Amino acid sequence: MSTNDFEIVVSGTLSPPLIAALDGFAVDRVEDGQTYLVGRVPDQARLVGVLDMLRDLTIELVSVKPIDHA
Repeated sequence: MSTNDFEIVVSGTLSPPLIAALDGFAVDRVEDGQTYLVGRVPDQARLVGVLDMLRDLTIELVSVKPIDHA
């Protein structure tokens, strides 16, 4: 997997300290009770690490998808 930008959508609103812990991800928007995070993922290990962190904090994952810049 090469470096890609990903959008991760989670339920609820994330606190500023949690967003800061998701180094490299920024809040794109919050709507309908969901937070949309966008960030660069250099490899699969980084993506799995972010998803594991969200799981460990019992944050409900809604979706994960690569962003197509075409």
